[in-house]
Amino acid sequence: MTKGWGVAIRRLAAVAGAVAMVAGLAAEALAGTGQPSPWQLGFQGAASPIMEQIDQFHWWLLIISTVITLFVLVLLVIVFVRFNEKANPVPSTTTHHTGLEVAWTVIPVIILVAIAVPSFRLLFNQLDIPKADITIKATGTAGWTWVYEYPDHGGFNFISSMIQDKDLKPGQPRLLSVDNEVVLPVNKIVRVQVTAEGIIHAFALPSFGLKIDAIPGRLNETWFKATKTGMFYGQCSELCGINHAYMPIAIRIVEEAEFNKWLAEAKKKFAANPDPNPALVATVKEELKN
Repeated sequence: MTKGWGVAIRRLAAVAGAVAMVAGLAAEALAGTGQPSPWQLGFQGAASPIMEQIDQFHWWLLIISTVITLFVLVLLVIVFVRFNEKANPVPSTTTHHTGLEVAWTVIPVIILVAIAVPSFRLLFNQLDIPKADITIKATGTAGWTWVYEYPDHGGFNFISSMIQDKDLKPGQPRLLSVDNEVVLPVNKIVRVQVTAEGIIHAFALPSFGLKIDAIPGRLNETWFKATKTGMFYGQCSELCGINHAYMPIAIRIVEEAEFNKWLAEAKKKFAANPDPNPALVATVKEELKN
């Protein structure tokens, strides 16, 4: 009997693994990198080591939860078939079973440990900020825009606000494109300092596995290392007010030579015009007064 149950459990685990693998392949086929995709399943494609770890942890949890669900389903079917009134007119009077009591105590502990170990490792890697190659500061404003600063490169800053639908160019995604993108080099450790003025926001980029609160009067820090070039979009992930849905984040990851070229141009552009959108700045200042 024990051998038969062992074979059944192994087969169950194999089926669960196959289901998880098929689901993973389907998700990877439909999920884009850098921005949402139509009919997307699962996370956006990973573009940083942390996001790769989040993906791995996600599928590990999926396998565990699938095995548990199928196991419980099999037990329920067995109970329905073997222990209904017709098939089992004389019910058992068993009230205790040492083996079962040990099993339903030990097995959940093993499951929790199997979840906790990779979870703690992931949390540590997210919170332990390595020595940064470059630092940027993102400030969420009461006018529902982001202000970015490059403290390692003279401290120039600029406002990044969403492009309205009527001004979108071909290829620019709606509600995600901005007038001034953050530009950063690929394969460099980026420390992100996040704060806010007046309203709590949240700075989030799915493909980087990045999400951290922007709180007035507090400077939070996180990090990422982009492993792919291209455009990567995120949004404020805090219900921050009436224009919450119109506060996108856009980061362009480029090769180091291209970044250095952009940096030289940006220093001139934003030094000459530190407030690239004067009307917007006036609106933000008015919101802060109120």
